[in-house]
Amino acid sequence: MTILPFVRAALRIAGVHRHLSLTRRCGVLWRSIAIALAAIGMLASASSWAATYYVNSALGNDANDGQSATAPWRSLQRIRDVPFQPGDTILLVAGSIWREPLVITRSGRNNAPIIVDVTGVGPRPRIEVGGVADYGVALFNVEFVTVRGLEVTNDAMPVRPRFGVLVSAQDSGVRRGIAITDMYVHDVRGTNDRKDNGGIVFRALGPKLATRFEDLKIERNIVWRVDRSGIAGISDQVTIARWFPSGKVVIRDNLVEDVGGDGIVPRGTDGALIEHNIVRYAGSRAPGYNAAIWQWSTDRSLIQLNEAAFTVTRYDGQGFDSDFNSRRTSFVYNYSHDNAGGFLLICSPQRNQKDNLGNYGTTARFNVSRNDAGRIFQLSGPVSDVLIKNNVVHVPMRLDAQMVIATQWDGWANDVRFVENRFVVLGTARYGHEAGRSGPDYIIAPSFSPAENIRFKGNAFLGRHVDPPADEKGIFDAAYAAPQADWGVPVFNPASAEDFTTFILRHRSWMVKMLERELRAPVRPMRPTRTTFFESRR
Repeated sequence: MTILPFVRAALRIAGVHRHLSLTRRCGVLWRSIAIALAAIGMLASASSWAATYYVNSALGNDANDGQSATAPWRSLQRIRDVPFQPGDTILLVAGSIWREPLVITRSGRNNAPIIVDVTGVGPRPRIEVGGVADYGVALFNVEFVTVRGLEVTNDAMPVRPRFGVLVSAQDSGVRRGIAITDMYVHDVRGTNDRKDNGGIVFRALGPKLATRFEDLKIERNIVWRVDRSGIAGISDQVTIARWFPSGKVVIRDNLVEDVGGDGIVPRGTDGALIEHNIVRYAGSRAPGYNAAIWQWSTDRSLIQLNEAAFTVTRYDGQGFDSDFNSRRTSFVYNYSHDNAGGFLLICSPQRNQKDNLGNYGTTARFNVSRNDAGRIFQLSGPVSDVLIKNNVVHVPMRLDAQMVIATQWDGWANDVRFVENRFVVLGTARYGHEAGRSGPDYIIAPSFSPAENIRFKGNAFLGRHVDPPADEKGIFDAAYAAPQADWGVPVFNPASAEDFTTFILRHRSWMVKMLERELRAPVRPMRPTRTTFFESRR
């Protein structure tokens, strides 16, 4: 680092005071230089304080100072004992294996985070907790911490609430700048009776002091064979009286596969971005209602460029879900296929003055659904102000699907618009409302009533449609035959984490090309936005 630019800046500052006396000009000059030198000193101090620590499970010794590769620590417990400073780096040596958790309780600083990373050549450092702790990696009440590059398992009997990675903040205000990246989290035997455990969980609780995350990133992780949730957010501050949502939450480029219950579920967020994740085989073991990617108690969630596939259950069982106590959720440029419950559920019970503002303002545009069974679009309960536009749906020869069904949940949908969608049906598509239930399935009857204001404009109904809605500008072609297309989506074997970055890049490229082919338009991803003061919950 050189001080010359800072001195020049100080001289420029002083130069604007040429009309002052020489004495005063000199005073301004030296004060400016002093400020610049003080800033340099603080930066230099932060750099000099930062240290690098090494941990090697095979060759280390906790009596070492840990500050060189030749004198590393052995245990992860040693990390918990050290008062790390902002800018410190903790390097876990490749090939190491621990049967104890990694716990971080110290915070970094903006531009000087504490980083946990990997060093050396060989397999990822592996934290194999085996039920010794509830979590493999835990961050408690910290900020400006990055953890990356590790392998984590937590498999043991009996079944109980367990985590691969737990990011937890309680009664600590705003926790900023946390990143969980490039982790390989698998075989977490949590309980399927609770949604608040599983692969990667971020939890903000504030019984005494309102607490949330700001600038939380969960990126490029593999989450495989976990119960119950893949990647989940938890918050107890989601009521009207206690609304304190996390902001700048980014969940991106993750593979979540073979999940007991839900795949990816942010809760208690404002302006969250859920982008280009791949969720396959959600709802594999958990009882109750599950879906691949959804949100609850959020404002302005942006869910885009994701693939949701092979969701197993038919209790819900959709690829995507816009859930209650939420406003302005957007689903754009997603690919849903082969889900047992369908493509998109939009749902809410009756709103109240305590913990449910209902569900309004959901938008679904430029999405592609293929081979989704059950209910392609399900409108459950009194959802409102919904726009479903420019989507493409493919129903194959073998399927008899409910293309649009309104179902009851403390009321019925009101004000839903279907505009310029393309419904390509080689099997059978039906439209109507719930007339009864048969286990997880709905018995459909013609017309959407008692739901109201379900309107269609400019949609293409291609193939066999039973009880289709009125659409003055619609296109109806019962003899339509869909052209052949390449649906060979890239796959990845999560039994090994090698070459995951290459796969993610290839998958994103395939997604964009497929979407542009089906939508007949360029893909232009959106940017997340947050609620304004005038939109605040009251």
